[in-house]
Amino acid sequence: MNELVLALVAGMVVGVLFSLLRLPIPAPPVLSGVMGIVGVYLGALGYHWLVDRFFS
Repeated sequence: MNELVLALVAGMVVGVLFSLLRLPIPAPPVLSGVMGIVGVYLGALGYHWLVDRFFS
């Protein structure tokens, strides 16, 4: 849980800094982009689970 809070705070700090410097946000601007990132992460977890369960 501590890791999640630190990641959220770091992301907020980066967002504020990029806004102050008037730079584009270094993240997907829409929910579909964020869901794509979540999908990549879940796919990687699923791959490791399958390999551990069936091939080791």
